This record gives sequence, C-alpha cells and structure tokens, in this order.
Amino acid sequence: MAIQKVKDYFRSFGMEDRVIELTESSATVELAAQALGCEPCRIAKSLSFMVGESAILVIAAGDAKVDNAKYKMQFGAKAKMLTPDEVVNLIGHAIGGVCPFAINDGVNVYLDESLKRFETVFPACGSSNSAIELTIAELEKYSGFTAWVDVCKAWQ
Repeated sequence: MAIQKVKDYFRSFGMEDRVIELTESSATVELAAQALGCEPCRIAKSLSFMVGESAILVIAAGDAKVDNAKYKMQFGAKAKMLTPDEVVNLIGHAIGGVCPFAINDGVNVYLDESLKRFETVFPACGSSNSAIELTIAELEKYSGFTAWVDVCKAWQ
C-alpha cells in the first residue's frame, strides 16, 4: 500500500508519527481541507504530467490552477495530465493520494510559487485519507524537489 511506503520513507527521518490518517476522505482539495480543518489553499495538491518521455509532479496550493502559457514556457510542452492508470504506474501512488514522497525513481518534483505564501502546507501521504503538515523548508527537503516553478494562476 502506498501509505505504508510513505510512512516507511518518513520513518527513515524519525517522523512517521507526523503522518495523519483520517477517518474521512481527503482525496480532493475540498475534502482534505474539511477533514484537516484548514483553508483549501493550504492543501498542497500534486498534479501529474507527462513531459516528453518523463512523468513529473507539480506541487501547488489548493486554490491554484495551471496556467497553460506559463506551463509551456517552463517545460517547453503543452500541459498533458496523466490518466489515473498512468499516475499509478509512473508516479507510484493512486489519484487522491498522490504526493512527492516515496515516488518512483526518475519522477522530477517541482514546487509551485503558489505555496510560498504559507508557513505550513498539507500534502497527501499516499492514500485518499492521509496527509502531513510540513513547513515549506520541510517540503523542499522531503520532496527532493528539482526546482521552484511559476506555472499556476488564480491564487494571487
């Protein structure tokens, strides 16, 4: 199960106890915010795309939307989201639990500027009823991110 992979990943840093397992679904931004008692914008959603032959993740604030022009300028290609089956096979987690932790090798993680306005955010942890609260510095550290990008709109 993907949540166990994520817990094992965080165990290597001595922080598996920070993974929150919820009794209700956190599969969407709205459900996660409701279950965690926070604003939807503080949910760090994981968006899965194909760039050339490689899968990537863009982690963005819950209220941000991908700006196609910015995305194309950043990645040199049109934004092509992965199908649910591709997400499982290429990223290593299922839709609703996709996160930048314990993912498949070769997946680059990009953090969107929309996250920088928060002290802490809540990414999922591999299942549709899990999350972890991380500072932005912790998100950088534990996601193994490639770069900060500015590919979203509607959050300013």
